[in-house]
Amino acid sequence: MFIRIGQKVAYPNHGVCQVEAVQDKKVGEVFEKFYMLRVISNNSSILVPKSKISEIGIRPIINSVQCEDLMGFLAEDFENPPSDWKMRAKQFAAKVQTGDIFEVADVLKKLYFLSKVKPLSFREQQMLEKTKFLVVSEMAVVCSQPQCKIEEKVLELLEISYKKHIENEQCYHLKRASAVH
Repeated sequence: MFIRIGQKVAYPNHGVCQVEAVQDKKVGEVFEKFYMLRVISNNSSILVPKSKISEIGIRPIINSVQCEDLMGFLAEDFENPPSDWKMRAKQFAAKVQTGDIFEVADVLKKLYFLSKVKPLSFREQQMLEKTKFLVVSEMAVVCSQPQCKIEEKVLELLEISYKKHIENEQCYHLKRASAVH
């Protein structure tokens, strides 16, 4: 993957970053190239070995067409999350770590749903906030809009997704009940 200075990239767990420089650093006896990334949300900087970019899940931010697709995806129904919290935590962490914004959005939808039907554990509440931040911050950069406006829109879309899911679950249970009789 080619990343250039000045480009905005998404870094799993940190959000949108700007590539500020490429530096040679000596690691042990070997010189290695590092990208210097500036995290947009808090202005901190991160040095990332060029050789680890794909492994870490760093990718160019989405474009405006993908942003529209993401908004549509946020409003769609979804599969039920695993009922076992250990399995759910493992699955959600793996999806977030991929760096794929659609995987992150899937976790966000499922955690939003769970938050509406039961109190989330501390860890799940943190994951809900983190996934919301990752989705909102990237969309805000792509759409050139304030995060607060994008967050409102994302919450509207999550509510639509939640209602679709509840409605589809009710229909499924009604069909099963009528098939039994």
